[in-house]
Amino acid sequence: MKRRTALIVALAMGAMPVFAEERPDHYAAETSADLAEAMDNFSTHNKRMAEILAQPAMTPDHMEDIHQLTYTLEDALAKIITEATELAERLEEVHLASEGVDAAKLTGLASAYLARAQQLVP
Repeated sequence: MKRRTALIVALAMGAMPVFAEERPDHYAAETSADLAEAMDNFSTHNKRMAEILAQPAMTPDHMEDIHQLTYTLEDALAKIITEATELAERLEEVHLASEGVDAAKLTGLASAYLARAQQLVP
């Protein structure tokens, strides 16, 4: 009785039970070692997804292909977010240095920031 109640509560809350035989296979992501690789993986795999979506009909094979692409897309996006967060921290250092009087420090921080920023958006 407790199991049935728990299942009813879970279904009422929008949770769906996942049974091993219904779960799709999982794939290994193509990992991104750095921002440039993450941007390349993100762009390439999004283009592949767009090509699949351009097909006249979505087939189970297409759905599986998109499922496989998402692993690399998720990894690449996580790397991009991490790098963008670090970039924001560098920009704050530039901002703070621009309020000071040390031109050499500002120049160094701003140059490092720009080198990294241009990897994200050329």
